[in-house]
Amino acid sequence: MKQLMTTLGPFGKDQLGLILPHEHVFVDLRTPDQPGYAEANPAEVVALMAPEIEAIKAQGVTALVECSTGGVGRRADLDLAVSRATGFPIVVPTGNYREPWIPDWVREASEAELERWMLRELTEGIENTGVVAGWIKLSAGDDGITPLETRILRAAARAAAATGTVIGSHTIRGRVVMDQLNIIEGEGYRADRFISIHTQAEPDFELHKAVAQRGAWIEYDHVGREPDAEVVPLIGRAIEAGLAEQLLLSHDRGWFDPALPGGGTPQPYTHLVASLLPALRHAGVEQSTIVRMTEINPFEAFAR
Repeated sequence: MKQLMTTLGPFGKDQLGLILPHEHVFVDLRTPDQPGYAEANPAEVVALMAPEIEAIKAQGVTALVECSTGGVGRRADLDLAVSRATGFPIVVPTGNYREPWIPDWVREASEAELERWMLRELTEGIENTGVVAGWIKLSAGDDGITPLETRILRAAARAAAATGTVIGSHTIRGRVVMDQLNIIEGEGYRADRFISIHTQAEPDFELHKAVAQRGAWIEYDHVGREPDAEVVPLIGRAIEAGLAEQLLLSHDRGWFDPALPGGGTPQPYTHLVASLLPALRHAGVEQSTIVRMTEINPFEAFAR
Protein backbone atom coordinates (compact mmCIF):
# COMPACT_ATOMS: atom_id res chain seq x y z
CA MET A 1 0.00 0.00 0.00
CA LYS A 2 1.29 3.46 -0.88
CA GLN A 3 2.06 5.71 2.05
CA LEU A 4 3.15 9.30 2.50
CA MET A 5 6.10 9.41 4.91
CA THR A 6 5.71 12.38 7.27
CA THR A 7 6.87 13.84 10.57
CA LEU A 8 3.92 12.08 12.22
CA GLY A 9 4.56 8.74 10.55
CA PRO A 10 3.14 7.16 7.40
CA PHE A 11 -0.28 8.16 6.06
CA GLY A 12 -2.46 6.35 3.52
CA LYS A 13 -4.55 8.03 0.84
CA ASP A 14 -7.77 7.55 2.82
CA GLN A 15 -6.29 9.61 5.67
CA LEU A 16 -5.51 12.65 3.53
CA GLY A 17 -7.17 15.25 1.37
CA LEU A 18 -5.64 18.43 -0.02
CA ILE A 19 -1.83 18.44 0.10
CA LEU A 20 0.44 21.42 -0.53
CA PRO A 21 3.41 19.95 -2.44
CA HIS A 22 5.88 22.84 -2.28
CA GLU A 23 6.18 25.02 0.80
CA HIS A 24 8.82 25.92 3.40
CA VAL A 25 8.67 25.98 7.19
CA PHE A 26 12.32 26.87 7.73
CA VAL A 27 14.89 28.10 5.18
CA ASP A 28 18.36 29.58 5.32
CA LEU A 29 19.45 30.81 1.90
CA ARG A 30 22.90 31.75 3.13
CA THR A 31 25.56 29.26 2.11
CA PRO A 32 26.46 26.60 4.71
CA ASP A 33 29.83 28.21 5.45
CA GLN A 34 28.25 31.39 6.84
CA PRO A 35 28.23 32.12 10.61
CA GLY A 36 24.94 31.20 12.25
CA TYR A 37 23.80 29.14 9.27
CA ALA A 38 20.55 27.23 9.98
CA GLU A 39 20.61 28.12 13.68
CA ALA A 40 17.36 28.94 15.43
CA ASN A 41 15.51 28.55 18.70
CA PRO A 42 12.87 25.82 18.21
CA ALA A 43 10.37 27.66 20.40
CA GLU A 44 10.67 30.76 18.22
CA VAL A 45 10.17 28.73 15.06
CA VAL A 46 7.05 27.11 16.51
CA ALA A 47 5.70 30.44 17.70
CA LEU A 48 6.09 31.99 14.23
CA MET A 49 5.08 29.07 12.02
CA ALA A 50 2.42 27.18 13.99
CA PRO A 51 -0.22 29.88 13.27
CA GLU A 52 0.52 29.54 9.54
CA ILE A 53 -0.10 25.79 9.79
CA GLU A 54 -3.26 26.25 11.85
CA ALA A 55 -4.59 28.59 9.15
CA ILE A 56 -4.35 25.94 6.44
CA LYS A 57 -5.68 23.23 8.74
CA ALA A 58 -8.79 25.40 9.10
CA GLN A 59 -9.07 25.44 5.29
CA GLY A 60 -9.02 21.64 5.12
CA VAL A 61 -5.40 21.21 4.03
CA THR A 62 -4.20 17.86 5.41
CA ALA A 63 -0.43 17.80 4.76
CA LEU A 64 2.43 19.98 3.56
CA VAL A 65 5.68 19.13 1.78
CA GLU A 66 8.74 20.86 3.21
CA CYS A 67 11.06 21.72 0.32
CA SER A 68 14.07 22.95 2.29
CA THR A 69 16.82 20.46 1.59
CA GLY A 70 20.49 20.14 2.52
CA GLY A 71 22.42 23.32 1.74
CA VAL A 72 19.48 25.68 2.34
CA GLY A 73 18.92 25.02 6.01
CA ARG A 74 17.00 21.78 6.25
CA ARG A 75 16.13 21.20 9.91
CA ALA A 76 13.98 18.11 10.33
CA ASP A 77 13.95 18.70 14.09
CA LEU A 78 12.28 22.08 13.59
CA ASP A 79 9.77 20.64 11.12
CA LEU A 80 9.01 17.98 13.72
CA ALA A 81 8.55 20.57 16.48
CA VAL A 82 6.07 22.57 14.37
CA SER A 83 4.34 19.36 13.29
CA ARG A 84 3.89 18.12 16.85
CA ALA A 85 2.70 21.53 18.06
CA THR A 86 -0.04 21.58 15.42
CA GLY A 87 -0.78 17.88 14.94
CA PHE A 88 -0.10 18.40 11.25
CA PRO A 89 1.98 16.07 9.03
CA ILE A 90 4.96 17.51 7.15
CA VAL A 91 6.94 15.65 4.48
CA VAL A 92 10.68 16.29 4.85
CA PRO A 93 13.31 15.63 2.13
CA THR A 94 16.77 14.22 2.00
CA GLY A 95 19.21 15.38 -0.69
CA ASN A 96 21.11 18.61 -1.30
CA TYR A 97 20.71 21.85 -3.21
CA ARG A 98 22.88 23.09 -6.09
CA GLU A 99 26.17 24.93 -6.13
CA PRO A 100 27.23 27.04 -4.26
CA TRP A 101 24.90 25.71 -1.51
CA ILE A 102 26.77 22.41 -1.21
CA PRO A 103 28.62 21.77 2.08
CA ASP A 104 32.16 20.48 2.03
CA TRP A 105 31.24 16.97 3.19
CA VAL A 106 28.86 16.52 0.24
CA ARG A 107 31.42 17.99 -2.16
CA GLU A 108 34.02 15.48 -0.95
CA ALA A 109 31.74 12.42 -0.76
CA SER A 110 31.69 9.70 -3.40
CA GLU A 111 28.52 8.73 -5.24
CA ALA A 112 28.34 5.56 -3.16
CA GLU A 113 28.63 7.54 0.09
CA LEU A 114 25.93 9.97 -1.01
CA GLU A 115 23.67 7.09 -2.01
CA ARG A 116 24.11 5.42 1.40
CA TRP A 117 23.38 8.72 3.18
CA MET A 118 20.15 9.33 1.28
CA LEU A 119 19.07 5.71 1.57
CA ARG A 120 19.64 5.78 5.33
CA GLU A 121 17.52 8.93 5.71
CA LEU A 122 14.78 7.40 3.54
CA THR A 123 14.62 4.21 5.56
CA GLU A 124 15.97 4.84 9.08
CA GLY A 125 15.45 8.55 9.65
CA ILE A 126 17.11 11.95 9.48
CA GLU A 127 19.91 12.48 11.96
CA ASN A 128 18.54 11.76 15.46
CA THR A 129 14.98 13.02 14.86
CA GLY A 130 13.26 9.76 14.03
CA VAL A 131 11.73 11.51 11.00
CA VAL A 132 11.97 9.33 7.90
CA ALA A 133 12.64 11.39 4.77
CA GLY A 134 9.67 11.30 2.43
CA TRP A 135 11.43 12.29 -0.78
CA ILE A 136 14.65 13.56 -2.35
CA LYS A 137 15.09 17.28 -3.12
CA LEU A 138 17.87 18.47 -5.43
CA SER A 139 18.65 21.34 -7.77
CA ALA A 140 20.55 22.08 -10.95
CA GLY A 141 22.20 25.25 -12.25
CA ASP A 142 20.30 27.47 -14.66
CA ASP A 143 22.99 27.09 -17.32
CA GLY A 144 23.20 23.31 -17.01
CA ILE A 145 23.85 20.63 -14.43
CA THR A 146 27.40 20.69 -13.10
CA PRO A 147 29.58 17.61 -12.53
CA LEU A 148 29.03 17.84 -8.77
CA GLU A 149 25.26 18.23 -9.18
CA THR A 150 25.36 15.26 -11.55
CA ARG A 151 27.12 13.16 -8.92
CA ILE A 152 24.43 14.01 -6.38
CA LEU A 153 21.67 13.22 -8.88
CA ARG A 154 23.16 9.86 -9.79
CA ALA A 155 23.39 8.91 -6.13
CA ALA A 156 19.81 10.11 -5.63
CA ALA A 157 18.55 8.01 -8.54
CA ARG A 158 20.08 4.89 -7.00
CA ALA A 159 18.67 5.60 -3.54
CA ALA A 160 15.29 6.42 -5.04
CA ALA A 161 15.26 3.26 -7.13
CA ALA A 162 15.85 1.19 -4.02
CA THR A 163 12.87 2.74 -2.23
CA GLY A 164 10.44 3.93 -4.91
CA THR A 165 10.99 7.51 -3.77
CA VAL A 166 10.26 10.55 -5.90
CA ILE A 167 13.06 13.00 -6.76
CA GLY A 168 12.17 16.68 -7.07
CA SER A 169 14.52 19.30 -8.46
CA HIS A 170 14.59 23.08 -8.41
CA THR A 171 15.45 23.48 -12.09
CA ILE A 172 14.53 26.62 -13.98
CA ARG A 173 15.26 25.58 -17.57
CA GLY A 174 13.29 22.83 -19.26
CA ARG A 175 16.27 21.71 -21.32
CA VAL A 176 18.19 21.11 -18.07
CA VAL A 177 15.25 19.07 -16.74
CA MET A 178 15.49 16.90 -19.86
CA ASP A 179 19.19 16.36 -19.12
CA GLN A 180 18.32 15.35 -15.56
CA LEU A 181 15.76 12.86 -16.82
CA ASN A 182 18.42 11.35 -19.09
CA ILE A 183 20.71 10.91 -16.08
CA ILE A 184 17.97 9.35 -13.96
CA GLU A 185 17.02 6.90 -16.69
CA GLY A 186 20.69 6.18 -17.28
CA GLU A 187 20.89 5.01 -13.66
CA GLY A 188 17.96 2.66 -14.22
CA TYR A 189 15.25 4.75 -12.57
CA ARG A 190 12.06 6.20 -14.04
CA ALA A 191 11.15 9.64 -15.32
CA ASP A 192 7.69 9.34 -13.76
CA ARG A 193 9.35 9.49 -10.33
CA PHE A 194 10.71 12.98 -10.98
CA ILE A 195 9.12 16.36 -10.21
CA SER A 196 10.09 19.37 -12.31
CA ILE A 197 9.88 22.06 -9.63
CA HIS A 198 9.21 25.66 -10.78
CA THR A 199 8.03 24.51 -14.21
CA GLN A 200 6.24 27.85 -14.62
CA ALA A 201 9.64 29.60 -14.72
CA GLU A 202 10.33 27.98 -18.11
CA PRO A 203 8.82 30.43 -20.62
CA ASP A 204 8.50 27.86 -23.41
CA PHE A 205 5.25 26.00 -22.77
CA GLU A 206 6.28 23.36 -25.29
CA LEU A 207 8.96 22.32 -22.80
CA HIS A 208 6.29 21.94 -20.10
CA LYS A 209 4.62 19.47 -22.43
CA ALA A 210 7.88 17.77 -23.38
CA VAL A 211 8.81 17.17 -19.73
CA ALA A 212 5.35 15.77 -19.04
CA GLN A 213 5.53 13.59 -22.14
CA ARG A 214 8.65 12.02 -20.67
CA GLY A 215 6.39 10.99 -17.76
CA ALA A 216 7.57 13.50 -15.14
CA TRP A 217 5.42 15.59 -12.85
CA ILE A 218 5.33 19.32 -13.55
CA GLU A 219 4.79 21.84 -10.77
CA TYR A 220 3.38 25.35 -10.90
CA ASP A 221 4.39 26.62 -7.48
CA HIS A 222 3.90 30.38 -7.81
CA VAL A 223 0.34 30.47 -6.46
CA GLY A 224 -0.17 33.70 -4.56
CA ARG A 225 3.22 35.02 -5.65
CA GLU A 226 1.89 35.96 -9.08
CA PRO A 227 -1.61 37.30 -9.79
CA ASP A 228 -4.40 34.76 -10.23
CA ALA A 229 -5.08 36.50 -13.55
CA GLU A 230 -1.75 35.04 -14.76
CA VAL A 231 -1.78 31.72 -12.91
CA VAL A 232 -5.31 30.64 -13.87
CA PRO A 233 -4.74 30.88 -17.66
CA LEU A 234 -1.47 28.92 -17.36
CA ILE A 235 -3.23 26.15 -15.44
CA GLY A 236 -6.04 26.23 -17.97
CA ARG A 237 -3.56 25.87 -20.80
CA ALA A 238 -1.99 22.87 -19.08
CA ILE A 239 -5.39 21.26 -18.58
CA GLU A 240 -6.27 21.81 -22.24
CA ALA A 241 -2.97 20.18 -23.20
CA GLY A 242 -3.90 17.08 -21.23
CA LEU A 243 -1.43 17.68 -18.38
CA ALA A 244 -3.86 17.77 -15.44
CA GLU A 245 -2.95 14.29 -14.27
CA GLN A 246 0.72 15.31 -13.92
CA LEU A 247 0.27 18.84 -12.55
CA LEU A 248 1.06 19.94 -8.99
CA LEU A 249 0.03 23.32 -7.53
CA SER A 250 1.56 25.16 -4.58
CA HIS A 251 2.82 28.50 -3.24
CA ASP A 252 6.55 28.12 -2.46
CA ARG A 253 5.86 30.27 0.58
CA GLY A 254 6.59 30.49 4.31
CA TRP A 255 9.02 30.67 6.24
CA PHE A 256 11.15 31.17 9.33
CA ASP A 257 14.41 32.77 8.14
CA PRO A 258 17.21 32.62 10.73
CA ALA A 259 19.06 35.41 8.92
CA LEU A 260 16.29 37.86 9.88
CA PRO A 261 15.32 39.16 13.33
CA GLY A 262 12.68 36.91 14.85
CA GLY A 263 12.64 34.79 11.72
CA GLY A 264 11.15 37.54 9.58
CA THR A 265 7.52 37.76 8.45
CA PRO A 266 6.19 34.58 6.83
CA GLN A 267 3.98 34.62 3.75
CA PRO A 268 0.85 32.51 4.33
CA TYR A 269 0.03 29.22 2.63
CA THR A 270 -3.67 30.10 2.34
CA HIS A 271 -3.98 31.65 -1.12
CA LEU A 272 -4.59 28.45 -3.05
CA VAL A 273 -7.74 27.50 -1.14
CA ALA A 274 -8.94 31.03 -0.45
CA SER A 275 -8.44 32.53 -3.91
CA LEU A 276 -7.01 30.34 -6.67
CA LEU A 277 -9.38 27.40 -6.42
CA PRO A 278 -12.48 29.61 -6.51
CA ALA A 279 -10.96 31.40 -9.53
CA LEU A 280 -10.41 28.07 -11.29
CA ARG A 281 -14.01 27.05 -10.62
CA HIS A 282 -15.20 30.40 -11.94
CA ALA A 283 -13.11 29.77 -15.07
CA GLY A 284 -14.97 26.50 -15.63
CA VAL A 285 -12.47 23.97 -14.28
CA GLU A 286 -14.39 20.93 -13.07
CA GLN A 287 -14.25 19.98 -9.40
CA SER A 288 -12.97 16.52 -10.31
CA THR A 289 -9.98 18.14 -12.04
CA ILE A 290 -9.32 20.33 -9.01
CA VAL A 291 -9.39 17.26 -6.76
CA ARG A 292 -7.02 15.52 -9.15
CA MET A 293 -4.49 18.39 -9.06
CA THR A 294 -4.67 19.16 -5.33
CA GLU A 295 -5.38 15.81 -3.65
CA ILE A 296 -4.69 12.83 -5.92
CA ASN A 297 -1.61 14.12 -7.75
CA PRO A 298 0.42 15.21 -4.72
CA PHE A 299 -0.26 11.95 -2.91
CA GLU A 300 0.66 9.87 -5.96
CA ALA A 301 3.78 11.95 -6.55
CA PHE A 302 5.19 11.78 -3.02
CA ALA A 303 3.83 8.49 -1.65
CA ARG A 304 5.82 5.28 -1.89
